[in-house]
Amino acid sequence: MSAFKLSASLGRVSAAAAALLAPAIAFAQETAPAAAEAVAAAPVPDKGDTAFMFVCTILVLFMLVPGLGLFYGGLVRAKNMLSVLMQCTVAGSAVMLVWVIYGYSFAFGGSTSPYWGGTAKMFLAGVTMDSTAATFSDGVVIPEMIFIMFQMTFAAITPALIVGAFAERIKFSAAVLFCILWATFVYFPIAHMVWDANGLLFGWGALDFAGGTVVHINAGVAGLIGAIMVGKRTGFGKDMMAPHSMTLTLVGAAMLWVGWFGFNAGSNLEASGGAMLATVNTFIATAAAIISWSLVETFTRGKASMLGAASGMIAGLVAITPAAGIVGPMGAIVMGLIVSPLCYFFVSVVKNKFGYDDTADVFGVHGVGGLFGALATGIFASSSLGGIGYADGVTMGGQFMTQVYAVLVTLAWCGIGSAILYKIVDVIVGLRVPVEAEREGLDLSSHGEAAYHS
Repeated sequence: MSAFKLSASLGRVSAAAAALLAPAIAFAQETAPAAAEAVAAAPVPDKGDTAFMFVCTILVLFMLVPGLGLFYGGLVRAKNMLSVLMQCTVAGSAVMLVWVIYGYSFAFGGSTSPYWGGTAKMFLAGVTMDSTAATFSDGVVIPEMIFIMFQMTFAAITPALIVGAFAERIKFSAAVLFCILWATFVYFPIAHMVWDANGLLFGWGALDFAGGTVVHINAGVAGLIGAIMVGKRTGFGKDMMAPHSMTLTLVGAAMLWVGWFGFNAGSNLEASGGAMLATVNTFIATAAAIISWSLVETFTRGKASMLGAASGMIAGLVAITPAAGIVGPMGAIVMGLIVSPLCYFFVSVVKNKFGYDDTADVFGVHGVGGLFGALATGIFASSSLGGIGYADGVTMGGQFMTQVYAVLVTLAWCGIGSAILYKIVDVIVGLRVPVEAEREGLDLSSHGEAAYHS
């Protein structure tokens, strides 16, 4: 075939193909702008927000290990130091696994139920490197994976907080099993109710920026019930049970303060002015609470103690948690000044009056501080007091009552649920170690090792 004939043949084929493809080409030309617009409209995570949330997530992990472990470890006797470290570490690790298997779905699975998130995201179904989670700003998203991991650290540290209430006498297996069950039936539902858009308390308009109800009231109430149901330590009120290392307690408390910036600022979910407000408040409310506790001790005991300063540090952090991105700096200072006398009263007066053995004052600091913080958030959120203000049509009185209702729901759900779960754990594995093992110390009797060697 000549080159001319070949060219003519190809031309006819091309013309025929063009005729056949013309409708498809026309359709593509018509739909391309719409498709491009849809792609352009899909929000893309900002690398700065993603990096910020990654750092905050690691900081919250730092709160758990080694921060919380050392804080509690210094408060117990030397023979029980490692047992507390193990309970915090293993219980936290177990809840991390539970979180990615079903906890994330139970809390944020997309269900329209006001009480739980459903099963749609069990085993992280549908979660990819490209899936995103919404923030508090329209059109701003972060990778879903970092949202999952950030919330996972909250889920891990909250049940570990309870450990301090029944330290020095609970079985290791009982502590871990209780934390898993408690996270499943208490923490995940409360997290959904407070932080999910379909949640009961979220729908009511309850304010909890970083976990006053979800974390601290929850853990404090569970700790109080645990201290009562597990029972007092052998020799309580007779034997010397002073903290064995205030040095380690301060080191742990300082680590908690550092990590708490991830806890509070990260709850803003993006690196914006809201995160910086939470950072400022986390600094100054805590500082105010330390000074306040030291002053209270000076007036009541004649001396300010290191234990008191460390306790004030945690009390201030707890109080500002629900309010961190909501109240103004001056309101944060007032909250820090008020919370320490309240917690001091419960730790030094109420606990002795009722005789319960809350080893590390989980209820006295986390429970009471969380209660105060949750209620005070409803007041100091007012723009007239320097806060960010209320939703349209909401008054200070109305918001305060909403906070009261949210606290009552948390108290009831956690109180009843925790009591049932302690009983179940007692039936399955038993709550307490034998008296001989307790006298020997849980480090050796439960783990076969010692924190210190003379």
